[in-house]
Amino acid sequence: MSNPEKLKLSKDHGLKAIAFSVARVPNTMKVFFGCQDFKVYETDLAAMKVEPKELYTHGSYVTGVALAGKTLVSGGYDCKLTWFDTDTKREIRSGEAHAKWIRGVFASPDGNLVASVADDMVCKLWDAYSGKLVNELRGHAEKTPHGFGSMLYAAAFSADGKYIATADKIGKTMIWEVASGKKLAEVEAPIMYTWDQAQRLHSIGGIRSVAFSPDGKTIAVGGTGKIGNIDHLEAKGRIELFDWATQKRLAEYVSDKQGIVNHLEYSPDGSWIVGAGGAGEGFLVFIDAAGKKTIKSEKAGMHVHDLLFTEKQETLIAVGHNKLAVYEMKG
Repeated sequence: MSNPEKLKLSKDHGLKAIAFSVARVPNTMKVFFGCQDFKVYETDLAAMKVEPKELYTHGSYVTGVALAGKTLVSGGYDCKLTWFDTDTKREIRSGEAHAKWIRGVFASPDGNLVASVADDMVCKLWDAYSGKLVNELRGHAEKTPHGFGSMLYAAAFSADGKYIATADKIGKTMIWEVASGKKLAEVEAPIMYTWDQAQRLHSIGGIRSVAFSPDGKTIAVGGTGKIGNIDHLEAKGRIELFDWATQKRLAEYVSDKQGIVNHLEYSPDGSWIVGAGGAGEGFLVFIDAAGKKTIKSEKAGMHVHDLLFTEKQETLIAVGHNKLAVYEMKG
């Protein structure tokens, strides 16, 4: 049984580049991760000596990796999605998928669909095996309220695969029905978006992470609060919870750590949420599902960009700035 209060770093591996996203082969410690150096790697964290092996490259930062069966799908700032067979170690297909930078790639719970989100403000749903485009989810504004290009940072499927949530720079999250592509609701967290009219006519922030509760009724969104100095993430990490069907905000949680919440994940029983991110330093913060109290707040030795759990959620794998770390949290 997992217990956040027992969180303990067990392994720590230096990387030559920033890792933005990680995926894992079920029931193993074999992981794939995409990096700032344009490359996708694999490594086995159960091995005596962890040695990341380069698999293939993109034309720019690799910002998303998702595993659907034996197929790895990656996306990056080159606007391309690449399908890769993890058994044969061969590229299946690769091509331009979006008009602007891809921010994330996510597999549905059953592994049949892959979602990609990008700064063209479109979420695209793909058949995980054929690579065929299944649907396009459009609705996020292409411009911020001040006329600058917006960004579509994050997405997450519900546990039953019926819904997908997408979240953008100006603090808006939309919930869609996967089967029909119909938009069902939207919720807003405008405090996560900062606009500085005086200094540099520049905006920063946005919702960087989103997660459904296991029962699919609550949406958690992560980012940061209002930023004083727009050149730095000088605000506390922030998580907001919504009943998305009624569009009612349920809770607002502010971390004791500065930075932005890049990833959110619920426990299997829905009793707690973990948020990961950072600024100069990184953090892992565990809160109760009501968003009212901190269970555990831990400094990480890196700005964390992504994390995942093993099946029982007793082991946590995190990636970020020049590091890959393994934590244990057995109760």
